Amino acid sequence: MVKAMKMDPNDMKVLFEEGKQMLRINCYPPCPQPDQVIGLTPHSDVVGITIVLVVDEMEGLQIKKDGKWLPVKPIQNAFVVNIGDSLEVITNGIYKSIEHRAVVNSRKERLSIATFYGPKLDGELGPAPSLITPQTPALYKRIKVTEFWKGFFGRELNGKSYIGEMKLTKEEIIN
Repeated sequence: MVKAMKMDPNDMKVLFEEGKQMLRINCYPPCPQPDQVIGLTPHSDVVGITIVLVVDEMEGLQIKKDGKWLPVKPIQNAFVVNIGDSLEVITNGIYKSIEHRAVVNSRKERLSIATFYGPKLDGELGPAPSLITPQTPALYKRIKVTEFWKGFFGRELNGKSYIGEMKLTKEEIIN
């Protein structure tokens, strides 16, 4: 990623070295009325990258693309990699976080294992300095990682609504 964006590797290293890693195991049992239930509400992840393994190859993860929910087809022995909000900010929007949700089914239990890799908590989150030029100004605010996480987790999961608060206004970009 760093090479593709012509980004200084230290910009990424300074934020993610000694970063936070978390693991979550999700179990979605069969549901007799799957159209009445959401397994996990639509959201984007606060971290940089999420890596998911669907253990039993059951569909259930969906991503939002062009306003429509699309199923992610599990592939045996393959990982799904999601870009999170932190990576969207540090790449100044070059890489976008993905809004996703989990749905249940009536046939079979679904099991997934997700690992989340985020920035170090005592870091500062903002667009990488090496990506900012007069032609490509910063599009996101600079904030302490702990404040970013508090803001994200201090509200209801609701799509990609929190990342919108990180975006600078046109006036802020010009100044």
